[in-house]
Amino acid sequence: MAACIVEPILSSGGVIDPPAGYFAALKRKCEERGMLLIVDEAQTGLCRTGSWYAFERDGIVPDILTLSKTLGAGLPLAAVITTAEIEQAAHDRGYLFFTTHVSDPLVAAVGVTVLDVLQRDGLDTRAAQAGSALRAGLLELQERHECVGDVRGRGLMQGIELVTDRATKQGADRLGSAVTARCFELGLHMNVVQLPGMGGIFRIAPPLTASDEEIRTGLDILDTAIAECVSAAV
Repeated sequence: MAACIVEPILSSGGVIDPPAGYFAALKRKCEERGMLLIVDEAQTGLCRTGSWYAFERDGIVPDILTLSKTLGAGLPLAAVITTAEIEQAAHDRGYLFFTTHVSDPLVAAVGVTVLDVLQRDGLDTRAAQAGSALRAGLLELQERHECVGDVRGRGLMQGIELVTDRATKQGADRLGSAVTARCFELGLHMNVVQLPGMGGIFRIAPPLTASDEEIRTGLDILDTAIAECVSAAV
């Protein structure tokens, strides 16, 4: 095999955060086999998890890093970052990739501005602090509501899973849909993972600039929505 491609946290897969040390071990296994480790940080990169890149937690540097989403602030901008050696090897083997709008100055300027703002405003530190508050609030909800089976994630990428039974961990898809609808009515847009059997999983990723008050308000709305939907025996 030539390479292993991974996400540090499986966002669309249910906010699955592998344990600390997982990617360090994976990096070693790749090196033993002469494989490259490619890390896709489209969703986790650029301060989202409380550090600039999620891979930093395990003390590794991937051979290839991909970025998008946050990098363009909504504009179509992505980046593939690697070493000079890998770039040269790709060139020597005749690998060629281009798009019609490669190196457009507008999106490039936006990308530079995004990086400047992230650094200027210390949004990695902000995401870590706000993420701790968010996680603490979600853990409080888990203590109050039996249907909250799990809380997981890092920084401002958190997830909660609603279940019908904590022992069996059977997902509560119907309850998840009801809570989503009620949150929306109360002023909070929640993102439910739309995959079979995963309708009770919420991906929670507020803006890096979200205030403490906004996070607290969101938690209060979620608390109310869960309580009302459970009481209604959804």
